[in-house]
Amino acid sequence: MKALLITAETQTIEAVEIVTMADIKKLIGYDTIESDQIGSDGNYLYFDEECFLRGSKGRFQIDTMIPVSGTGIIVGTVDDGAAFKDVTIGVDELRQRIKYL
Repeated sequence: MKALLITAETQTIEAVEIVTMADIKKLIGYDTIESDQIGSDGNYLYFDEECFLRGSKGRFQIDTMIPVSGTGIIVGTVDDGAAFKDVTIGVDELRQRIKYL
């Protein structure tokens, strides 16, 4: 499935392919994964739950969500996050909604 990888340290957003939660954990680099829904179209932001404790470099905020440190992945979901699908937000739209801190 198509997903968007956000790297706060380099302030970049890139399209990536994921299949399972293991892919998300590998891209983020940790097993302690948390998620928050962004918007109403089923997209979720996945990130390291302990990102601030680890001292991850760089921070970002999407809309008015609580800021996240390090790396995040946005994936489309169905059934309230029970299964993955292609992300429905594009890179350009996300750039307009994201703020690097």
